[in-house]
Amino acid sequence: MHSVHVIRRRFFMVESLYPPVPRSQSDLRHLPGERGLPVLGQTLSFVFRMDEMPRRLWERYGPVSRGHVLFEPVVNMLGPDANQFVLADRAGNFSAYGGWEPIIGRLFPRGLMLRDGEDHRAHRRIMQTVFRKDTLAEDLALMQSVIRQHVEAWPEQLPFYPAIKSLTLEIAAAIFLGLPLGREAREINAAFVDVVEASMAIIKAPLPGTLLRRGLIGRRRLERFFREHLPAKRAAETPDLFSRLCHARSEDGERFSDAEVVDHLVFVMMAAHDTTTSALSSMAYLLARHPDWQGSLYDEVSSVPAPLAHEDLDRLEQTAAVLREALRLYPPLPAMRRRTLRDCEFEGFHLPADTPINIFNHFTHHMPEYWDEPERFDPTRFQRQEHRRHPFQFIPFGAGAHTCIGLHFAELQVKAVMQALLRQRRLVVEPGYHMPCQVSPISKPRDGLPLQLIRRG
Repeated sequence: MHSVHVIRRRFFMVESLYPPVPRSQSDLRHLPGERGLPVLGQTLSFVFRMDEMPRRLWERYGPVSRGHVLFEPVVNMLGPDANQFVLADRAGNFSAYGGWEPIIGRLFPRGLMLRDGEDHRAHRRIMQTVFRKDTLAEDLALMQSVIRQHVEAWPEQLPFYPAIKSLTLEIAAAIFLGLPLGREAREINAAFVDVVEASMAIIKAPLPGTLLRRGLIGRRRLERFFREHLPAKRAAETPDLFSRLCHARSEDGERFSDAEVVDHLVFVMMAAHDTTTSALSSMAYLLARHPDWQGSLYDEVSSVPAPLAHEDLDRLEQTAAVLREALRLYPPLPAMRRRTLRDCEFEGFHLPADTPINIFNHFTHHMPEYWDEPERFDPTRFQRQEHRRHPFQFIPFGAGAHTCIGLHFAELQVKAVMQALLRQRRLVVEPGYHMPCQVSPISKPRDGLPLQLIRRG
């Protein structure tokens, strides 16, 4: 069996559990589709036009088509049935590690998203301890003072995206690291930006001036930061994820190595603040564009005592609906990737072993076959249960074994930020403004999202 499929079953290992994944040589000529441009194939469309590429493939070829992305043959699978087949994966046909490693393996090695099987479950169980309900209640109390300080200090006109990114990074540092970033915040934030942007680098060699080189430099900066704090975290137990990872033990008494602790922290910190930043930016833009909905949310958050208590979260029903609609229109992660572990078949199409698979949740979220007027902002569609026409048509947090471990934390954080923000400020954009959106690797406004944050009287 190919080496990518070999997974050792010990709970914690100092060395890497997974070898690098070689480029696929799968013969996909039996599938409909296209290779695309010479050498580059469909890479430019995949990187820069991920909002348009899947629709064109769907209209031309249907739910399954061959392609060539990032210098290897791939299968593009579209629609909620394909999402269910790949993500639910009841037969164990797909590897998350094999899918992601060639793209982000050097930037996020051994992160939770890049683990499979029992190894993934074991690491996820440890990390799940910081997302329990009682822990989330403590997190909510801790983050609200940070939120209040930022919102009160914001001027009445600013680029919203970098401002909210600074806030979510500080929240993540306080809760997951138990550390204030202080003067290092700007440098750490820049390192995360470089690492994330490098995940979609076309040139996969760290040549001077390339995205990948900047990303690897950013990765090393993050590693140094976490390693500097490792001795103190090993020496004393505190409630944050950093400390829990340092003191976690298997039944045999083994613990995470320093490298494993650092790998998990880099990945979780990225996921915890970059994706939430994306969601909050999209939500703020949509509320500024739709003042009627902004007024409804203002009434709702004003009816709930501040600071927000954990038991009051469920009262913010309209806020939750607007968040879901923002995640539908602008999912932070627009696509997901797997690799076939064995030959399998989907709707009569043969998928050879060792084939990269792309699925596109951004496309599924905009399919008129499942959504009424999919380009229209309409949070009431979630109150009408429109998203339940197919169990895999709305998957902003993924699905299956790799469903985002922090989805409840993300919703809690968004509600806390929105309560503080809308109670103090009114969100306004210039007439006729439309947010230019960079769809991948993580959805965000290209122009920083210029907003007016008018203080309420």
